[in-house]
Amino acid sequence: SSGINAEWSLRPGAAKVPKLDDEQRSVDLAAVTETGWKLQDDRDAIHKEFLFRDFNEAFGFMTRVALRADKVDHHPEWFNVYNKVNITLSTHDCGGLSKKDIALAKFIDGAAKVFE
Repeated sequence: SSGINAEWSLRPGAAKVPKLDDEQRSVDLAAVTETGWKLQDDRDAIHKEFLFRDFNEAFGFMTRVALRADKVDHHPEWFNVYNKVNITLSTHDCGGLSKKDIALAKFIDGAAKVFE
């Protein structure tokens, strides 16, 4: 794997993805909580709900996110009903939030703006 996400590769023998440290939490996490992502109470994860005009927009958004998630090998937990998409991000490899979650949250926010 090459490029920006090479350090997060999950190949056998690859370095484990590190959890966000205190400084990263205060800076990186703040950047996404300002856009509506919320820390979950019961686990080290962030969550956000997105609303679209209809199912077609919601599915189009999910498709953009799915293609990116697959490319960077970091997949969201999500739930969709008609025009609503709920997304939870956490890095299972480290048991909590990592830079992968912050990067994907920023991409997801940008993907949602297309439908505004």
